[in-house]
Amino acid sequence: MVRAVVGANWGDEGKGKITDMLGKEADIIVRFQGGANAGHTIVNNYGKFALHTLPSGVFYEHTISVIGNGVALDIPRLFEEVQSVVEKGVPAPKILVSDRAQIVMSYHKLFDAYEEERLAGRSFGSTKSGIAPFYSDKFAKIGFQVSELFDDELLKEKVIQIVEQKNVILEHLYHKPLLNSEDLYKELQEYKEMVEPYVCDVSLFLHHALQEGKSILLEGQLGSLKDPDHGIYPMVTSSSTLAAYGAIGAGIPPYEIKQIITVCKAYSSAVGAGAFVSEIFGEEADELRRRGGDGGEYGATTGRPRRMGWFDCVASKYGCRMQGTTDVAFTVLDVLGYLEEIPVCIGYEIDGKVTTDFPVTHLLNKAKPVYETLPGWKCDIRGIKKYEELPENCRNYIEFIEKQIGYPITFISNGPGRDDIIYRTKESMKKEMC
Repeated sequence: MVRAVVGANWGDEGKGKITDMLGKEADIIVRFQGGANAGHTIVNNYGKFALHTLPSGVFYEHTISVIGNGVALDIPRLFEEVQSVVEKGVPAPKILVSDRAQIVMSYHKLFDAYEEERLAGRSFGSTKSGIAPFYSDKFAKIGFQVSELFDDELLKEKVIQIVEQKNVILEHLYHKPLLNSEDLYKELQEYKEMVEPYVCDVSLFLHHALQEGKSILLEGQLGSLKDPDHGIYPMVTSSSTLAAYGAIGAGIPPYEIKQIITVCKAYSSAVGAGAFVSEIFGEEADELRRRGGDGGEYGATTGRPRRMGWFDCVASKYGCRMQGTTDVAFTVLDVLGYLEEIPVCIGYEIDGKVTTDFPVTHLLNKAKPVYETLPGWKCDIRGIKKYEELPENCRNYIEFIEKQIGYPITFISNGPGRDDIIYRTKESMKKEMC
């Protein structure tokens, strides 16, 4: 069976915890897209971790962690991350890297920083991890695939071609120091030495695993609203964040994905620029940011304060629809326990008309939130294990949002730890309706 864990919104929904939790039941966990530009924060028996490339299930000895072909592979960052978890007592993870994955080069990060500098006030808020230049090169067919590290003649020829092209841009657009062919070839040789023991035909490996009845968990990065086709373009990432891409980014048939767990926060947050209709500001935002997450709402990669907002039913309904959601995981619900009342965005007012359908970006930029305010529960819900033991107003909040978005909330996270979770079965939900 194949499950996918993906985000409904702007990212930062708590996917790392859900993947870590579900990893207990998985044989193989696959990162299928994105790079080291966004992180997953995880709290478990080993401590607190911010992972960027490693799959979030590396903490189990029985799992195999796979870097799929759809990933922007920053080889030094990957192995720095492996070292960082091992140093904290985590058993050395079993890793496989797709021979079809492509490599984030040092010059991708330079170009990312140079372009943000050139754009100045019109920048995209990049993490400067080289992601957009990497994917640009991939689709322009001038990237380096892992498999090419093992064809020295091809590699030397390609290095010369790429240096010639990149130096034209460096000299005439960015006015920055030029690349050197020998340095670039040496960089690639170092990467080969690091990654060689882990390289395999991941698609074939997963094909055999499926034939053997293995359990596979696909882990996505960011969320629906950062998808380059269906998100808040152009303030999006450069790879598809949708579960459908999990089949492509891992190299498996799409019909094998049987469960799509879409993660939503009980409020909204985002790192980076772009439309955010339910965003709040000032002391109201600061208070929610301070209380949020485990130690506050700050980007796992950048450390930047996250933008904060109330739960957005319009964006979340759309995000769940685009993912093909079968189950919703509702996270950080415990954070809202301090509030007397909780606003929920149930619609957008655009040019005097209210809609509950998520619009394209130029209309989204004009949207104003329409709120409904629900009573809070004013108590700490950490430690509760059964849905029926949650305060009534807390259950009302969950069920209100579930009705608004139209997808079943079956996992409820009420704390940062691996075991801070409430399982809400579809059978119990039927009883609630009776």
